[in-house]
Amino acid sequence: MISRKKLVTLESMNQNVRNIRVPILGSLSIRAVEIQREIEEGIHKPFGKLTACHLGDLQATGQKPITFLRQVAALCTYPDLLEMSQFPEDAKRRARAILKDLNNGSIGSYNQEYIDITLPCKIADFIKKRDGVEYPCDPRNIIVSGGTSQAIVCVLSMVVNNEEALKTGIMVSVPYYPIYADAVALCEAVKVQFELDEEDGWSVNVTNILRSLHAARKHCNPKVLCVINPGNPTGHVLSRDRIEDLIRLAAEENLLLFADEVYQENIFGPGAAFHSFKKVLYEMGPHYSERVQLVSFNSISKGISGECGLRAGYIEFVNIDPSVFEILHMLKSFYEPPVTAVLMMDVILDPPQPGDQSYETFIAEKQALLGNLAEKAQLTEQILNRAAGIHCNPIQGAMYAFPRIQIPEPAVRLAQSQGLDPDVLFCHRLLEDTGIVLCAGSYFGQVEGTYHIRLSLLPPIEELRSILEQIIAFHGRFMEEFS
Repeated sequence: MISRKKLVTLESMNQNVRNIRVPILGSLSIRAVEIQREIEEGIHKPFGKLTACHLGDLQATGQKPITFLRQVAALCTYPDLLEMSQFPEDAKRRARAILKDLNNGSIGSYNQEYIDITLPCKIADFIKKRDGVEYPCDPRNIIVSGGTSQAIVCVLSMVVNNEEALKTGIMVSVPYYPIYADAVALCEAVKVQFELDEEDGWSVNVTNILRSLHAARKHCNPKVLCVINPGNPTGHVLSRDRIEDLIRLAAEENLLLFADEVYQENIFGPGAAFHSFKKVLYEMGPHYSERVQLVSFNSISKGISGECGLRAGYIEFVNIDPSVFEILHMLKSFYEPPVTAVLMMDVILDPPQPGDQSYETFIAEKQALLGNLAEKAQLTEQILNRAAGIHCNPIQGAMYAFPRIQIPEPAVRLAQSQGLDPDVLFCHRLLEDTGIVLCAGSYFGQVEGTYHIRLSLLPPIEELRSILEQIIAFHGRFMEEFS
């Protein structure tokens, strides 16, 4: 007889899928939802509302969309608006130009030629303006993707070959953004961790990478070195010298460089500057630019646009065999971006220029965002470092802080008895006491024996000040309780 046992259970399902950790809050997310429901039911809490301080979702935390972006998107979505006088002429010109590139002038079409041919040419122009027109940028080496997360999974699934004698190793920093660990698990690869140097502002230490690389080669075949710049969750920005070190290492050890550069516009730390891996690679000369294989990413969900709900990004490939692109295009078909998101990327990569009607508004919005982040980064560092048992490194870019917190040994033992990481226990206690939702550092990886929290810099500045004050006050009570 045919067995009536259920086919899909936790035990029978793909265990690689079961073990992924996005969304990054885990059990905290479940409890936060329960608390919100309890508040709505009138159950008394020591706080009035939940305060989300864990995600890099700019518009959810109050940032208004960039005006010019939304104007062009509205005009393309409903072209009848082109006859209205409320829209500036430069937005109308841009919308008409985009509509000419769309099949029958409609965003409702598949618009494959626009996504696969027209837009990569515009992205190539953006990259040349960013890095210097003297460096080559072939549109045929650029693929438009449905956001960076999908791009990461797509490319890693191409790199991993489980038919080889040794499993493929993917090198990721500690801490890392969780999508990398999950992508590695989904592809059945081996995660090879190397530690960032927290005592040196979360800098990349090539000695640490080599130590991890040589140890990993005893049991797997490391092929990829993943680097996030500016850093998530750490907020560090790589210096040019460190990028050169990484390129030399990739050349010497025959590694594919995987550069996640989605926060490249979010630079605000004193003396910090963004250097793309592509530009530095070519400036180092043919010995490196003709040898090192590089994959770099960008998207519209971060930067100044903050369009997290519109999933679009791009991948540029350097020194990748052209025959590989046939396979890449097939893989990409699983992750096609919505046309509305793609046209938003079209606009943000070529924003209003001096002399355009919308230029002053655009620049004012951009400067306000970056200035606000700089002010909040400085405030976060100052307040957190006032507390005994909390240390926050300078925040140079991206939009997060990743402070180290002290957790007493009795609290560590209690967490272990409950099957929790100690910083997860801390975040649960903080949530119940204050309503503040943070990410535990263990979701991002951390050096053994250290504990961290990741918090977003995006809440309005006075709300952020209150959040920070509550965190250090709670940490003091937590330390006293478990001392």
